[in-house]
Amino acid sequence: MNLVNVFQLGIKELRGLWRDPIMLILIVYSFTLSVYTSANSTPDSLSNATISIVDEDQSELSSRIVTAFYQPYFVEPSFITIPEMDSRMDEGLDTFALNIPAGFARDVLAGRSPDIQLNVDATRMTQAFTGSGYIQSIVSSEVSEYVDSYRPSDDLPVDLTLRARYNSSLDPGWFGSINSVIQSITMLSIVLTGAALIREKEHGTVEHLLVMPVTSFEIMLSKIWSMALVVLIASAFSIIVVVQMLLNVPVAGSVLLFMVGAVLMLLATTALGIFLATMAGTMPQFGLLLILVLLPLQVLSGGMTPRESMPEIIQNIMLAAPNTHFIILSQAILFRGAGLPVVWPQFLALAAIATLLVWLALNRFRRFLR
Repeated sequence: MNLVNVFQLGIKELRGLWRDPIMLILIVYSFTLSVYTSANSTPDSLSNATISIVDEDQSELSSRIVTAFYQPYFVEPSFITIPEMDSRMDEGLDTFALNIPAGFARDVLAGRSPDIQLNVDATRMTQAFTGSGYIQSIVSSEVSEYVDSYRPSDDLPVDLTLRARYNSSLDPGWFGSINSVIQSITMLSIVLTGAALIREKEHGTVEHLLVMPVTSFEIMLSKIWSMALVVLIASAFSIIVVVQMLLNVPVAGSVLLFMVGAVLMLLATTALGIFLATMAGTMPQFGLLLILVLLPLQVLSGGMTPRESMPEIIQNIMLAAPNTHFIILSQAILFRGAGLPVVWPQFLALAAIATLLVWLALNRFRRFLR
């Protein structure tokens, strides 16, 4: 292997990427705006949900229920009439509409079981599911306190002390930003190397490479190191500037150790990108293959859903995926401050998977060049 050839061919790949504005925009977006939006969008928690209330009772109990809806879970409730309920929900102005009927407090004190109507815009699935539970809990709590004429004491026979070792404020944005960087590393490394190879084929420059005094391994290695370098620099910028400086998300462990793990991850995923590109003839075909591969990698590797909640057979199968081990070591390093003595099994597994993928990609690439 001639390292000069590998270096020069890699520079050629970087120049080709520089002349591709769509890919540059994708890289910038994935490691900046996408990370920022992932940190500030919290789909698993209720935030600023819109609610309107029809208060036909005008009692002390209905007033207590109305004042129980406050930020950051709900915006200030709007008082409307019954004819406005459906029209406002059709216009998308309200996610929830609560109707407190006349005589509600009287029926409660009389021991009856009065109905209270809650209309929910179920097209906003996450807020509808979470918010309905919040509203039910709020109404039940206020009714119980009103009937008993006192607020129950919070004193319990057992005192549970909660200590959050990382993310003491339990802000989901901390996890969202770092997980977005991890997911972008997986996606961009596959996309860039696969697109680089297909671009060579579509432009007819593969034939030029075949008549040059270079080997197939040198050609493949040049694509791997050049595209991996771009993703590595972008991910380092995202972790240091976007996550730590802009979003003020603290990183518990060593960024350098995380980058070492990212190098092994990039070696595996760039080889996977080349393997997929040799199976696809055009960019549309590569995009379809990418969907089939990327979605299971992203969803089943533990980045979106904890692996422990998946069936055991899925957990075992996904141990063959490189980003499963990368997510485990990344979360251990960045979230919990783990060092090499803790994450060395994941490093070893990543190295083994990367070696296997490079070997498979090289064999496939050699047949592709024939």
